[in-house]
Amino acid sequence: MYKNIVFDLGGVVVGFDPLNYLADRFCDEVLEQDLFQLTFASNEWKKMDAGELTREQAEQEMLTAAKNSGYFFEVQGILDDWTSMLRTQYAVVAIIKELKRRNYNVYYLSNISRDILNLLEQRDFWELFDGGVASCELMVNKPSPIIYETLLERYNLNREETIFTDDNPINVKAAYDLGITAIQFQGAPSLAKSFTAYGIEMIPRRRFNDKTKKR
Repeated sequence: MYKNIVFDLGGVVVGFDPLNYLADRFCDEVLEQDLFQLTFASNEWKKMDAGELTREQAEQEMLTAAKNSGYFFEVQGILDDWTSMLRTQYAVVAIIKELKRRNYNVYYLSNISRDILNLLEQRDFWELFDGGVASCELMVNKPSPIIYETLLERYNLNREETIFTDDNPINVKAAYDLGITAIQFQGAPSLAKSFTAYGIEMIPRRRFNDKTKKR
C-alpha cells in the first residue's frame, strides 16, 4: 500500500519547459539549441541548482560564454525573462489537495536553485507539502542516488510505499533503480490515471485538466 507521493517541482508542480520556451521566443531550431546549451543545459545552471554557484555567479559565467559565442543579448534576454515559465500548475495542485484529503504524505524532490526555492515557498500550494529535499541544500542534483536516499532517510519513508513523479525520464529511471515506484509526468490527467492504476483513487468526476493560471 502506498503512503507517500513525491513530486518534482519544475515541469510538474510549476511550469518549466525550456525547449518550448525558446521555440516560442526564437522560432529558429539551430539558434534555440545553441541558446539551450548556453543556459538551461549549461554546467553553470547545474552548479547553480546544486548550490555550488549563486545565481549572480552562474549568470555572469553564462553571459561570458554567450558573449564569446556571439549570443550575449539573446542570453541576457533569456536570463531576464525565463521565470515567466514558473506558472503554478493548478491541475497538479488539485491532485495534491486530493491526495492530502485522502491522508497521503506529500513531498517534493527537486533540482532547484536557492533563489527559486525561496520564490516557490511563497506560493499558496507550499503548505501542502509535508517536506522535501532540494538539490541546492545537498550540493547534488538528480539523478544522483544521494538525493533520493536523503529524502527517504530524512522522513523515514519506506521505498516500497513511495511513488515519485518527474517529467525527466532520466530522473524517473534513477528512482525506479532504487526500488521506488516512478511515473514520468505527462500531464495532470495522465498522472491521475496512473495513480488510480496503483490503487490511489482519485474522485471520478474530477478531470484534473491542465488549465493553469498566471501567478
